[in-house]
Amino acid sequence: MREAWIIDAVRSPRGRGKPGVGSLSHIHPQRAMAQLLNGLKDKVGFDPADIEDVVAGCGTGSGDHAHDIARMSVLDAGWPLSVTGVTLHRFCGSGQQAVNFAAMGVISGMQEAVIGGGVEFMSRYAPLHANGFHANNEHLFKLHPQVPQGISADLIASIEGFSREDVDSYAVESQARAALAIEEGRFKNAIVPIFNEDGSLALDRDEHPRPGTTLESMEGLKPSFEAMGNHTMEGYTKTFDEMAKERYPDVSEIVHVHHAGNSSGVVDGASAVLVTSPEYAKAHGLKPRARIRMSATAGTEPLIMLTAPAPAAQRCLEKAGMTKNDIDLWEINEAFAAVVLKFLKDMDISHDVMNVDGGAIALGHPIGATGGMLIGTALDQLERLDKQTALIAMCTGGGMGTATIIERM
Repeated sequence: MREAWIIDAVRSPRGRGKPGVGSLSHIHPQRAMAQLLNGLKDKVGFDPADIEDVVAGCGTGSGDHAHDIARMSVLDAGWPLSVTGVTLHRFCGSGQQAVNFAAMGVISGMQEAVIGGGVEFMSRYAPLHANGFHANNEHLFKLHPQVPQGISADLIASIEGFSREDVDSYAVESQARAALAIEEGRFKNAIVPIFNEDGSLALDRDEHPRPGTTLESMEGLKPSFEAMGNHTMEGYTKTFDEMAKERYPDVSEIVHVHHAGNSSGVVDGASAVLVTSPEYAKAHGLKPRARIRMSATAGTEPLIMLTAPAPAAQRCLEKAGMTKNDIDLWEINEAFAAVVLKFLKDMDISHDVMNVDGGAIALGHPIGATGGMLIGTALDQLERLDKQTALIAMCTGGGMGTATIIERM
């Protein structure tokens, strides 16, 4: 079987995802993705005309993210008109799926050089369907009622018995690890600075982390989804909490433990990963950093929604002929603290080898961009720690999980 090689992976800094507040919020997401594509080109030294497709994940697809943002970003970058772009949507796993699709194209022999990644500027979100994941589909709602992800995260905590102190303690550790990684410059190799239209620097560092976060500083944060849990959608009589308890009758009460401090941060950002065949890399003098060993997806019950990372990881390991003991490092997206705590429990692995540089709780989760960012972060960690293999997994809306195994070269 042919191999898919990762030549390099870059990302933008993560800017705070609030209009007029975040340092990237005034920049169009197409412009930021275009700068990232050119940053990857300049770093690696490939000819853009050789790129057969740019696959970009995006969880919005409306407003400033509309009209195939991958192709629009390629055009904005000034690349040859022959370079195509396609945008995909697998909720939070979109960017990771984009890299996985790039690898599939290369391994199949249909493509030689593809860029996977994604972009999401949460400061520029356009209004979505009022009834969320159902997109106002009454038939689907009756088959599979779905609730906001924060309610799903609190449902996981209620089922698993994770306390407020448990999720807060995890979040404090994420902030501490990210602070150390930033202090030691561990992200510098991957970050492509983003510039304003006049050429001045907009941002060259992540601006969401809150170093020095403690359990005491989190005590005053009120649960973010308690009021939402008591909300009733227009045209329905049951609250979100009641819907969750009806689907999971063993849960007598939804204990709301998640808040802004132990949930993924709202940020703007983009990622890009160059995936090529061995033949292309050798012919053009490109040195690979890793190979993609395997990828997989898995689905679980869509109301609880966020429990599929472990099944996706297990399937990925099985398809690769590996076990968890073959994995040196793990990157699991910190959508909510309870999601990662459940993964640790389900997979029976140590936190010491997972998210060693912190995660989205501290750094932020720019939805469609995050998967590419996590793959790049895992690769940097393998090189820094002189390890060989990493598994990256994410939860997504609709009750799905994505997974990728990479091997350092």
